[in-house]
Amino acid sequence: MTLEEKVQHFPTSPGVYLMRDDAGVIIYVGKARNLRQRVRSYFSTAGDSRYHVKFLMARVRDIEVTLTDTEKEALLLENTLIKQHHPRYNLSLKDDKTYFSLRVNPGEEFPRFTVVRKRPRDGAHYFGPYSSGVAAREVLRQMVRMFPLRHYPLATCMARSRPCLYHQIGQCSAPCQGMITREAYGALVSGAMLFLEGKGKQLVAEFKRRMFEASEQMLYEEAARWRNLLRSVEVTVEKQKVVLQGGDIDVVGFYRDGNRIELALLFIRAGALTGSRLIPVSWELDDMTAVAEFLQRHYLDDAPIPEEILLPLEIEESRLLAELLGEVRGGRVTISFPRRGTKRELVALACKNAQSAYRERDEKRASAEGTLVELSQRLKLSRIPQQIECYDISTIQGRFSVGSRAVFTGGSADRGRYRHYRIRTVEGQDDFAMLREVFQRRFRADTLEKDGLPDLVVVDGGVGQLNAVQGILLELELTGRFDLVSLAKSRVTSDAGGSEVAKSDERIFLPGRKNPVVLRQNSAPLLLLAAIRDEAHRFAIEYHRKLRGKEGIASAIDGIPGIGPRRRISLLKQFGSVQRLAEATVEDIMTVPGMGRSVAENLYRSLHEE
Repeated sequence: MTLEEKVQHFPTSPGVYLMRDDAGVIIYVGKARNLRQRVRSYFSTAGDSRYHVKFLMARVRDIEVTLTDTEKEALLLENTLIKQHHPRYNLSLKDDKTYFSLRVNPGEEFPRFTVVRKRPRDGAHYFGPYSSGVAAREVLRQMVRMFPLRHYPLATCMARSRPCLYHQIGQCSAPCQGMITREAYGALVSGAMLFLEGKGKQLVAEFKRRMFEASEQMLYEEAARWRNLLRSVEVTVEKQKVVLQGGDIDVVGFYRDGNRIELALLFIRAGALTGSRLIPVSWELDDMTAVAEFLQRHYLDDAPIPEEILLPLEIEESRLLAELLGEVRGGRVTISFPRRGTKRELVALACKNAQSAYRERDEKRASAEGTLVELSQRLKLSRIPQQIECYDISTIQGRFSVGSRAVFTGGSADRGRYRHYRIRTVEGQDDFAMLREVFQRRFRADTLEKDGLPDLVVVDGGVGQLNAVQGILLELELTGRFDLVSLAKSRVTSDAGGSEVAKSDERIFLPGRKNPVVLRQNSAPLLLLAAIRDEAHRFAIEYHRKLRGKEGIASAIDGIPGIGPRRRISLLKQFGSVQRLAEATVEDIMTVPGMGRSVAENLYRSLHEE
């Protein structure tokens, strides 16, 4: 029986279909209201506008189906199977990063705003999304300038004997020291929430009312505080542009060139454009399926769901998907394809952003490729270094020794492939022996199978470091399997009188060559090598400091009765350093999971006796 004949016997009910290649690998997962009708359409050539389907069907050797009771169940199962198998022809959102939000729980005592990644249903209020932690923290920084709310956990604040520095610069009202009433602090929290919701006019009216009330009661200091808040809010509200009346809306933009797609998301909150995100994907099927699968993968994977989603084209699953997202959100969701008016203009703007981002990404890729070609030519490498790795060692007199690996792919940092190495076999200060251990672990069989070989390895140092690494590679039988260079930092020199100071050029040493290669300073190839060297150094230092911090708190509480490995780890997570632990009260320590009063008192007494 041929595959097409097999499809004729498929049921006409809802479900999911899995397409496999010669090796039995799942290469595409789809859903359908009518399985037989949908799968049969892949074999039809008459008038099929989805010209990309032929590339998929040329590789399909078998198709399996799984029945579901409803279309909604089929959609959920499809999403689960795509995450599980990562089929080649389904949409991959690996480049999509976590969203950030601002969280506040008005039910807490003296609430404060924090930056979070998740939005659990815990009764708190969440504002955003923000495309990065930097953007979220910038909004928080601007907000606390207007609304002086507490910055630290309440237990930490209450343990202080005097107000913190933020109070002295006017960015905290010091509720921990009783310098503001609960009612006045609650008004600040409510004002901050109105501000984040974009209700500027309502906020201004409320602050004016409070200012006049305080003035009438001759509470002039309080009236002045509300006046200052009012001025700050009015200046900020004037800068906000309302582009659309309504609630929370996400606008999807779309641009395609061959099998490369750029998606743009514009976030409109309370009528104002608050942010955006650009998402590049590879896709070989039709546009409608790409947009539908993007919505499904994006919003069912912890992304904040708005009240309305505007699309650049119509999709078949809009009603079904809106119903499912509404259930997840806990409120009504609308998915529409506007054909005129302001909403259509917003979609056009999102598409323009997508096209611009695609062209910018293309130019950046071409520039990076040119830099790699130039680097290969200037250093006479055996290949164009698409994958560059750099290693660094960080230690203090042989203690807390760590190694790091930074990886650049296609000329850009590939942070998902960075690695830390805790040195296990080397005692004392022996950087070369530590580097040998790192290389042995990096280039062992299982790691090579997963990460492959780099095209170029960069060593931080001069000819001595280069020769040492050559010896390590010879021992590991890796000589000639990739290119190797060392990059020596520039040196500062002065004349005999010490009056004139000169800075030497950064030098690149190559195997078998006595004199270094000196590239033009600030040239793209040299900046690329310096960037990966600095990344490896930064990554090693961060891990080294982390280990020192862990050892510091561990040694401070080591031997205290009642403090075992689990409690030590919990204390480390909550306080982070010996200093913060020493500043904590017994009640603060008791907030750590598993800490009873007797153990907390014993720990507090031991730290303060020391």
